[in-house]
Amino acid sequence: MPSMRSPRKAAFALMAAVWVIFSASTFCHAQAALLMEEPYGFFGALNPTGHTAIYFERICADGPVTLRRCQPGEMGAVISRYQGMAGYDWVAIPLIPYLYSVEDPVEVPSHVNRETVQRLRDRYHEAHLMSLGNVGEGGLMHGGWSELIGVAYERRIYAFRFNTTETQDDAFIAEMNASANHTHFHLLFNNCADFARVVLNEYFPRTFRRSIFPDAGMTTPKQITYKLVRYGRKHPDTGLQVFEIPQIPGYRRLSRSNKSISESLVTTAYAVPIAIVNPYLAGGLFVDYVVRGRYHLIPKHPEILDPKTIVALTLPVPPAQNPGSDGTDVFRAEPATASGAADLGLKENAAAHE
Repeated sequence: MPSMRSPRKAAFALMAAVWVIFSASTFCHAQAALLMEEPYGFFGALNPTGHTAIYFERICADGPVTLRRCQPGEMGAVISRYQGMAGYDWVAIPLIPYLYSVEDPVEVPSHVNRETVQRLRDRYHEAHLMSLGNVGEGGLMHGGWSELIGVAYERRIYAFRFNTTETQDDAFIAEMNASANHTHFHLLFNNCADFARVVLNEYFPRTFRRSIFPDAGMTTPKQITYKLVRYGRKHPDTGLQVFEIPQIPGYRRLSRSNKSISESLVTTAYAVPIAIVNPYLAGGLFVDYVVRGRYHLIPKHPEILDPKTIVALTLPVPPAQNPGSDGTDVFRAEPATASGAADLGLKENAAAHE
């Protein structure tokens, strides 16, 4: 009998070890973040909704249109829908080049001019983006490869970070690589925020839907971010945190705050001609804005991530308790410790930011 127990114990221990390893690999948390990017320039004045992208800490770009799991030391990739990308619907760019057009954060200048930004973009484009094919440099209104890199030179970005699992990330990689990457871009009903809505539904099924109010059935960066914040408030295990990635000064004027559709029409010069042409429509937009369109998303003092501290996006975050019940509550990270330990707590802050 003693001779029989030893193999059984060994087999049981082996099975237990396999289960622990499998469970750890299945439920090990990593981070992703919805990036709400402020509008800028002339087009940003005409359409102050801004742009949306999604950053994945565990998913990397194996070329601009293929995804893979990250290797140790890699910081993940940013994925979004664009127009004017040689027929591609989405493009993936490593985090640091996406923000700063360089591969090493040490190379990011503290102040830039137009020539510096152009030089950094040209250098990265020639080294890594030629595989996209015949894609023009473009601009904010017409798309182009310049929209893929050096985003922090153009505008301020808010990162709404949430937890993901290896299983979710692997399924997303497989689905994106297997599906046809053909453009579906439409400014009103298939834009970057719609892409983010579809992606977020892969991680939180049947959660992010179109809504008539606000924004007349259109999806905007501010609206989809609000829905993520509301979901994170109801599900503290999401680990939602908010970070600010400042605009690098010197290249252009500071970007503007993101607005919803009704907010854009009511609080800008559009309000006057709309009221003249159709006062009932103007009144409806105003009611929509007052009742549903004035949600505030940005904490008063979010943690600021510069090129030296951007690694905080990859630090693990423990789940937090639900801080409250008000729909405007938002979670904020405590400043990271100098050692980079993963003790980023969450705080409630319902302060407005405009």
